Amino acid sequence: MTKMVDLVIFGGTGDLSTRKLLPALFQLHRHELAAPLRRIICTGRGEMEAATFQSDARTNLEKFLPTGAFDAAVWEQFSAKLDYIQIEADHGAHYEALAALLDQQSAEGVTRLFYLATLPSLYGAICQHLRDGGALGEQQRVVLEKPLGKDLDSCREINEQVAQVFAEEDTFRIDHYLGKETVQNLLAVRFGNPLFHPLWQNTYVDNVQITVAEDIGVEGRGSYYAKTGALRDMVQNHLLQVLSIVAMEPPASLEATDIRDEKMKVLRCLEPITETNVKHRTVRGRYDAGAVNGQAVSGFLEEAEYKDSAHTETFVALKATINSWRWAGVPFYLRTGKRLKKRYSEIVIEFKKQAFSLFANDPLELTNKLVIRLQPEETIMLHTLNKRPGLTKKLRLQPVELHLTNESRDTSENYDAYERLLLDAIHGDQTLFMRRDEVEAAWRWTDSIIDAWDQVDMKVEAYNSGTMGPSSATALLVRDDRSWYE
Repeated sequence: MTKMVDLVIFGGTGDLSTRKLLPALFQLHRHELAAPLRRIICTGRGEMEAATFQSDARTNLEKFLPTGAFDAAVWEQFSAKLDYIQIEADHGAHYEALAALLDQQSAEGVTRLFYLATLPSLYGAICQHLRDGGALGEQQRVVLEKPLGKDLDSCREINEQVAQVFAEEDTFRIDHYLGKETVQNLLAVRFGNPLFHPLWQNTYVDNVQITVAEDIGVEGRGSYYAKTGALRDMVQNHLLQVLSIVAMEPPASLEATDIRDEKMKVLRCLEPITETNVKHRTVRGRYDAGAVNGQAVSGFLEEAEYKDSAHTETFVALKATINSWRWAGVPFYLRTGKRLKKRYSEIVIEFKKQAFSLFANDPLELTNKLVIRLQPEETIMLHTLNKRPGLTKKLRLQPVELHLTNESRDTSENYDAYERLLLDAIHGDQTLFMRRDEVEAAWRWTDSIIDAWDQVDMKVEAYNSGTMGPSSATALLVRDDRSWYE
């Protein structure tokens, strides 16, 4: 039986909490999945009455929940768990007040779950003050939002600071991409189907493509993004996590340790990108003015806040290789960017072409592909060839799409990634969270790329908003006689 949990959200008035965390918790409560959750205490820097916070929370829930999801009766039950307390990260007395609030309804066996939705630079101080202020209980866990640092050294420093207070088995490093239904379904496709499992190797797979495309700009994150760029912001976490699940060996079990062991092996096998090959393996881009969805938009450097950001990339494409028996010779093409043609995230497993065809006018360039779409919709499609209908003398082929997802599924079963991850954190399941060595291995690989960019003075190429990035991103695959799936 799951023990009772008191949840404390640092940054409880921030954008993440408003748009994602509180709506996800409300949905869990609405679907009767949050029974172990006794209290939700949100913190903020400003002084505020709990009733005022609850009123604001209701307004925001009505705004950000899916249409028809808000229920007044459910709100009455949910709001009874909702509280607020003022905490400034470096103010020790505030943590003593939090400890007193938690102790008011203390009970044996209650786990205290602390969700840090703040700047990562504050994680160490918050954890230390939680300990020194007496806010920890008999059992405690902590959830850390990304990004964990800006490079390997800063990541290690944060991990060391957190580890002084929370054990590794009580530390949950979140990446919301791992909470998506289709990412989890990838495990079922790979390891639950004898059709796909033997094909998942270099004998049959020609290449793998992972795309995370956004049609928006930096959207108010300029001060953060100007110092970060697309490689640190997206590749180091989201794309490498997806890559590790696509490429990992079958785990011994579906337990968290076994799955994360196999993901870690993939990250260790990534061939470093250095100054000797960085210009042939990577592309950096920055959006100029253009049009997205029929609306004129300005360029990155035209926005006043970012005038000193000429060396910041808003787009990156790269060719990764995995030095293992399974994947030797198979390129993994990754790309992500802002102000692109459309918003979508997908994984494409492209299988090798037929060596010989019996059919006239066989469209050999149309290879079999498994396309796993993560957003905006979550679908899995298998692209195959079959006979073109008609009374023709010779058999002719045509491409078809076989949908592997259950389109008849009740839409009430749909959920946001944060619902999945919060539920797992409440139950103490770390399967979909990142282990310390995973995060540090990902930083080690991306740091090598950043160092190589500096050593060869890698330029940032301009691309028009509303396109799919610089022409060099297309050339990255053309050189290998391949093309992006679009």
